Amino acid sequence: MNQNAQPIVADKKPVTQDSSSQEAQIRQRARAVVEAGSVEAAIRQGLLPKLVEVSLSEGLILGLLKQDVRTFLAIFGHGSTDIGEVLRIYTEEGATRTYNFRNEVEMAHVGTALKWMTGETCAVVTSIGPGALQAMAGSLVAACNNVGLYHIYGDETTHGEGFNMQQIPKHEQGLYGRLTALMGESYVLHTPEALRDALRRGALKVGHPYKKGPFFLMLPINTQPERRVFNLDALPGPVQLPVQAVGSEDSLRKATALLRRYHRIVIKAGGGARFAADELRSLAERIGATVVLSPGASGVLPDEHPQNMHVGGSKGSISGNFAMEMADLLIVIGSRAVCQSDCSGVGYPNVEAVININGDFSDVAHYNHTIALPGDIGVVISQLLAHIEQEADFDLTPKRSWLQRCAEKKQEWIEFRDGRTYSKTLHDPVWGRPVLTQPTAIRVVADFAKEVNAVKFFDAGDVQANGFQVVADDRPGDTYTDTGASYMGFASSALTALALCPPDKRRYGIAFSGDGSFMMNPQVLIDAVEHGAHGTLVVFDNRRMCAITSLQHAQYGVEFRTNDSVAVDYVQLASSVQGVAAFYGGHSEAELREALAKAHAHPGLSFIHVPVYAGENSEGGMGAYGSWNVGNWCEDVQSRYHKQSL
Repeated sequence: MNQNAQPIVADKKPVTQDSSSQEAQIRQRARAVVEAGSVEAAIRQGLLPKLVEVSLSEGLILGLLKQDVRTFLAIFGHGSTDIGEVLRIYTEEGATRTYNFRNEVEMAHVGTALKWMTGETCAVVTSIGPGALQAMAGSLVAACNNVGLYHIYGDETTHGEGFNMQQIPKHEQGLYGRLTALMGESYVLHTPEALRDALRRGALKVGHPYKKGPFFLMLPINTQPERRVFNLDALPGPVQLPVQAVGSEDSLRKATALLRRYHRIVIKAGGGARFAADELRSLAERIGATVVLSPGASGVLPDEHPQNMHVGGSKGSISGNFAMEMADLLIVIGSRAVCQSDCSGVGYPNVEAVININGDFSDVAHYNHTIALPGDIGVVISQLLAHIEQEADFDLTPKRSWLQRCAEKKQEWIEFRDGRTYSKTLHDPVWGRPVLTQPTAIRVVADFAKEVNAVKFFDAGDVQANGFQVVADDRPGDTYTDTGASYMGFASSALTALALCPPDKRRYGIAFSGDGSFMMNPQVLIDAVEHGAHGTLVVFDNRRMCAITSLQHAQYGVEFRTNDSVAVDYVQLASSVQGVAAFYGGHSEAELREALAKAHAHPGLSFIHVPVYAGENSEGGMGAYGSWNVGNWCEDVQSRYHKQSL
C-alpha cells in the first residue's frame, strides 16, 4: 500500500454522545482484529465476543474480513454513506485498506486486475443508480475471465415509502438485484439476518475453483445502519475445496487409446491452462502433440518451444491455424471455446475425436465425440500421463511427421512475424509522414517489457489483436488481456492495480492501449498517481477504430464512421496531471526505445504517445487466418458449422 495514499474520510460533522460512543466501539473492534491478526484469532483470544451487536454494514465488513477481503475500492454516494463510515474507521485502524476512484468502470477494472494478478479478493463499493450500473458494466471483464471479487452496491429502501433517488423508476421490487444476477450471482440484503447466507453464497462464487466470477451484494439504504446481534463464529470463511480428479479409470483408458490411435494431435490451451503450464508441457512432449494458444494463454508454453504453434483462432497465426485445421485429434485444456478461439466452431474441420480437460461441466462437454475428463487440470493431466506410462509401447514415431510439418509452418510464421515487426514504417496520410506500424511498435514495447520484467496489459481493439500475435512470452502471468469482453479501457485502468498489490507481488507494468481505449478511462492519469502506481501507459494512436475499419474493408470494401478529424495532443493532456511524466514516442524504433527508458526511470506513472500507421496496406498489420461469424461472413461460417460433427 502506498504510504502517501490517504484513507477515505467523510466530512467532519458534530456528533452526539451516542454516535461518539458507537464510533469508539467500532474502533475497538477494528483494533482487536488488527491486534489478533484476524477475526477468528480475535475471538479465540477473547478480544472479540462471538456475539456482537453491530450494524449490518459493520457485520458485512467483519464477515468479509473472515474471508480475507481487506481491500476496498470505493466511490461513495448517498446510497453507501453508512458502509463508508464503517470503512473509514476500520481503515484508520489498519484493519482494511480503502482506495477512492473517479469512475466506477475504471474501479471495477482495477479490482479485476488485482485479483487476476495476485489472487487477492477485493470488494468494489459504490452507490445506487448510475454508479452501480457503471460498475456492473465493468464487471463484465471479471465475468468473462473467471475472476472472483465482490461488488457492493447501495439499493432502494425496503419499506416502499416511494421512489428513492436514482433507483429504477418502475413499480417493481428488487430490480437491481435482478440486473446484477444476470451478470454473475447476486444477493439483496433485504434484512440483516440474511448476512450469513449472502456471504456463504458469495464465498463460493468469488472462490470457486473453476468458475469464479463477480458476486453482487445489494445493500438497501435503510438496512445498512440497522443493528442486530450477529454470531461472528457463524459467518463463513473462504471456500476451501479439495482438487478434483477423474474417478473413472475407463474414461482415462479410452483417452489413452485415442492418443495411441491418432497421429495429428493438437492441444488447444485456454486461459485455464495457465494454472497447469508444467503439466501441459509434459503432456505435449510425451504424446507428440502441438500446442495452439488461446489469446489469454500466452506463456503457457515458452515462445521458442518447438511444439508451441502460437495463437490460433479467428485472428490466429499461420502455424496455429494450420495445426487446428489439419489435426485429427483435439485435446482441449482449460478453454471455453470462445468464437474467436475456435473460429466460431469451424476451426477443427478434420478432427474426429476430442479429449476435454476442464473443471466446468458445460465447458468439458462443449464438443461432440468427446471423452470428458472433468476436474483440476493439473491433477487430471497427471492422471492421464500415469496411464500413458503404463503402456510401455506408446510410440511417438508415427507422430514425428506431424511435428515436422507443424515446425515448418511455425518457421514460416516466425519469418512472417519478424518481417512485419522489425523496423517497419509506412507513410500515413493522417500523420503526413512515415510512422511505425502497430505490430512494430508493439514488438518494441513488448521486448522492452521482457527486459525490465514488466507485466503487460493489453486493451481491446487493434492493439489487442496485433498484440496477441506479436508477444513472445515464456511464462504465464506476463500478459493480461481481456479477450472475453474486449473491454476498451481495461489496460489503462489496470495500471492502478499495481499500487494495490502486496510488495512481494508488485511489478512494473506497461499498458498497451489504443487512442480510443485510453479515452474510455483517462481517469487512470489521476488515480494511478494518487495511489502510487509505477508503470507506463503507451498509447498507440492511429486516429481511428482501426480494428473495425479493417473489418469493414475486409467485408464491404469501404469504411464508415470509425474515425474523426479531431487531433489530440496526448502528451500535453497527460502532462497536465501533476505526477505524470509524458513522452513522445517518435517515429522510429530508436526513438520509441529512448522514450521507454525515460518512462521506466520515472518513479510513478509515465505516458508515451506513439503515432502508428492505419490504412489498407496489408503490411500495416499481422493479418487474419481463421473464420469469424460476423457481418457478411455469417452465411458461409454457419453453413460450414452445421456440416461439421463436433
